[in-house]
Amino acid sequence: MTKFFRFTCGVALLALLSGNVSARAAEGTEGDGDFQIGPTYANAPELTVKEGVPKGALHEFVMKSEESKIYPGIKGAYQRKVCVYVPSQYVAGTPAPFIVAQDGLGYKGTLPPVLDNLIHEGKLPVMIAILINSGGGDSKGSERGLEYDTVSDRYTMFIETEVLPRIAKEFNVTFTRDPEGRATMGGSSGGAAAFTMGWFHPELYRRILTYSGTYVAQEWPDNPKSPHGAWEYHAHFIPESEPKPLRIWLEVSEKDNGANRAEASYHNWVMANQRMAAALKAKGYHYHYVYALGAGHTDGKVTRQTLPEALLWLWRGYPVK
Repeated sequence: MTKFFRFTCGVALLALLSGNVSARAAEGTEGDGDFQIGPTYANAPELTVKEGVPKGALHEFVMKSEESKIYPGIKGAYQRKVCVYVPSQYVAGTPAPFIVAQDGLGYKGTLPPVLDNLIHEGKLPVMIAILINSGGGDSKGSERGLEYDTVSDRYTMFIETEVLPRIAKEFNVTFTRDPEGRATMGGSSGGAAAFTMGWFHPELYRRILTYSGTYVAQEWPDNPKSPHGAWEYHAHFIPESEPKPLRIWLEVSEKDNGANRAEASYHNWVMANQRMAAALKAKGYHYHYVYALGAGHTDGKVTRQTLPEALLWLWRGYPVK
């Protein structure tokens, strides 16, 4: 593997976006491939709140289980927190690109300042961010596990029919319908959920970012269509399907969950992410795979170093206005 390096959206890229050249055709292959970072890490400068940089507004609210038709609660009532980032440059009524972050409140201290800085610098489009938590718990038998580890379009439909319409109405924002302007991200099972959103609905989401993605056998209830849960993505679904118009940035850490477990466990995160990268490469996807030395599962120091670079690569080819 080569050293991880920084990308910016330059003038040459923006020139490609004029005329009839599509965003996907303009992406190019710069930054595609396998990379290694660490074992020492430093916070990216874009995490720093800078004087003179306009700050986006943060709107927080709570969604109650009794309000949901899709996730009414498997173990009784629950609540989920949601935080919506709206950049100061956003003009009401304008269809905006956006990114959905699973386990979203965990990114409240990182994603907004990075977006503030990169939008201000003209390196990212003026985008909205939906930082949304799960219904709680973890792994099999939990609300979070049901939402994030299920290999189907159920969670996508929850976002599309219950989350986005409420945000649009309550905060006077308009979301683009262009799938090239829709991204999704997350760590661990939240990362698997992000990939699932794009896999089942590439006509809705095409830009995917995952940290320590749970591409392992953690689906519950059992589903005969995906007997080993998200492990099926790299074992069967990607290799046996025609390529989809997805762009995927993914990371796994040297000391990630199950790093020393056997393949037969279907619970080795390192192996699963390595195989995801290999499967994506074999099918000709735009992908960027990072292997983080000395780091652990959804390691904060990795996120704080790589998030700006990940976003820049993720949004390559999309017009910055």
